[in-house]
Amino acid sequence: NFLNHMEHRKQELANKLAQDVHCLTSDIEELKRRQATVQQKGIVSVEVGESSGKFAQDYQALLLEDRSAQEFERMSGPMGECSLIECRKRKADGESDMMKMQEESQMKSTLLKSNFERLEQVYFAMRWKLCPKVSNNAGLFLRYNGEHQTVATKAIGPGSGGCWVGQAKEEDRLGCFFNSLCKYSRYTKFVVKATLRHGDLLNTANMVCSLSFDRDQEYFATAGVCKHIKVFECDAVFNNIADIHYPVVEMTSRSKLSCVCWNGYIKSHIASSDYDGIVQLWDANTGQSLIEYEGHEKRIWSVDFCHADPTKLASGSDDGFVKLWNINQGGSIGAIQAKANVCCVQFPPDSAHLITFGSADYKIYYYDLRNTRIPRCILESHIKSVSYVKFVDAMTLVSASTDSTLKLWDLSKDISADGINKACILTFMGHTNEKNFVGLSVMDGYIACGSETNSVFVYHKSLPMPMVSHKFGCRDPISGEEIEEDAGQFVSSVCWRGKTQTLVAANSMGNIKVLEMV
Repeated sequence: NFLNHMEHRKQELANKLAQDVHCLTSDIEELKRRQATVQQKGIVSVEVGESSGKFAQDYQALLLEDRSAQEFERMSGPMGECSLIECRKRKADGESDMMKMQEESQMKSTLLKSNFERLEQVYFAMRWKLCPKVSNNAGLFLRYNGEHQTVATKAIGPGSGGCWVGQAKEEDRLGCFFNSLCKYSRYTKFVVKATLRHGDLLNTANMVCSLSFDRDQEYFATAGVCKHIKVFECDAVFNNIADIHYPVVEMTSRSKLSCVCWNGYIKSHIASSDYDGIVQLWDANTGQSLIEYEGHEKRIWSVDFCHADPTKLASGSDDGFVKLWNINQGGSIGAIQAKANVCCVQFPPDSAHLITFGSADYKIYYYDLRNTRIPRCILESHIKSVSYVKFVDAMTLVSASTDSTLKLWDLSKDISADGINKACILTFMGHTNEKNFVGLSVMDGYIACGSETNSVFVYHKSLPMPMVSHKFGCRDPISGEEIEEDAGQFVSSVCWRGKTQTLVAANSMGNIKVLEMV
């Protein structure tokens, strides 16, 4: 029996290995075919699945190295009508570009090698998700029909009658994985474009709790425990090499500030929340407070403007309530009572009737404001408090928790009878977050968050490991000099500048960095 059992297990492993090798072989052949098509026809959309256009565009980027090499050879060739000085200059520029490209290629290769095992798991997970594994009594058939690839599984077990249980045009699994891999390896590091401080050099309570850009990405606001909201002009900060930057407007609150949010439609409106349970609406042009909303009994952690209705905003508090407000009214226009402290609130990008919030009971709640008796669904997978929720798109949500993970959720998926959805799409791990609010921001599928290692991490929504990180330098709060120990410093807030590769990040000592992902 022992030998039979061992033989059975080894046979299963051998079958799995044979299937994996078959997948790899077929995908390698498919990749060679696509490469030949792209090189022969130029960058033309290859008719293989939905992601073929993206595949061609991403593959074009990989061909740039060859084109640059050819350009360099052309520059280094006969001078023709060019002057000797011009040709030497062009040759030097070409050599410099080639060295930069070689350095970037080496960095990308190192990144992929260091995450080889995870990428292997993702590849096979994606491969078998789109093309499920079959048991010994079923056959897997790959069919090619011109440019289109289909997969069909023929059941030949008892009762199947030899019928096809699945036969449909397959999603472009190779294109999906290649597209994810290209986006993952497209950027390799952060470059510091500017640095500034939020608070007073003589005041150690300078932690920046929140960052926000205005409607046109021309200004950004900072807020924190020093009770000040400071508004900086982007061009003045990003394009000026000076060490000291002054805000164009500064607003002072009576209490420590926890969150700041710019109105996406009314350019001058900024909302803030504080430790005394007050939501304030400010005019960024004058620096004056327009309205104070009182209704929470404890500290407010989060405030958010509705994108679809710019007159509406929401706040979440330690008192266990999400409250709704209107910029034209002084009192609350609605409330949702949660079972625990509310740590974050977020409106979706396309609806004024839906809202989601994260709670200290480890769960995420998704509500329709037209019926607040029960949530539309509850997202359950974190094992500690949910500190942030952000929409990647209208039906995709990313959450952050003090369990040191981010999780991606598909709100369109089926839920159980009790309204609980425990299955998340992906879990991201790599940063450290066990007790603090470290920030979360989303840009075109790239997810940035802070870490208690005093670092910034960036993930792509399709892969579970970080692709880029940047560690803040540690400075003494009094002298401003570099110190060796982190002394418990952590990144406390991050915010992308619209859909650009520019990220503003701040830490618990009030140091702010403008970073560009390259």
